[in-house]
Amino acid sequence: MFKKSYLQSLRCRWQTVWLLALCAPWWLSSGALAATATTTFNATATVVASCIVVATNVAFGVYSGSQLDGTGLVTATCVNGTSYTLALNVGTGSGATLASRRLTGPSSQTLTYSLYQDSGRSAVWGDVLGTDTVASSGSGIAQVYTMYGRVPASQYPSAGSYSDTISVTLTY
Repeated sequence: MFKKSYLQSLRCRWQTVWLLALCAPWWLSSGALAATATTTFNATATVVASCIVVATNVAFGVYSGSQLDGTGLVTATCVNGTSYTLALNVGTGSGATLASRRLTGPSSQTLTYSLYQDSGRSAVWGDVLGTDTVASSGSGIAQVYTMYGRVPASQYPSAGSYSDTISVTLTY
């Protein structure tokens, strides 16, 4: 009797082990042990129209009575699609106009010069929106514009250093 019940017990245990081994993959993959929950969220941003502007100096060099040309750069960086205009004021020289700016030197003497939008130096670069300004639309990358300067011939003020300060205004 002892042998029979011991063998039955072993057979029963082995059947249980095999049953668990066969059912375990289904039982584990059915999610019986784990639960999940999901949700969603939004990522948002707002881009506002904005621009920056920088400029380099226009250095004419040494003037000796002959016409002298020089260039400088204006760089505008605006958000893509932002319309803008670039204006140059008359400067700080006494009696200056957009067409005839003034470099000021010793004893407040002046040397006349002009700034242009084009290499032919025919379109004065000024500050009247829609008339003598440069207009464009931002691309998100720096856009570079050349200022073409000219000091006309036949001016003979005193020797020394002459300078002017021009303001660049970017309107958008």
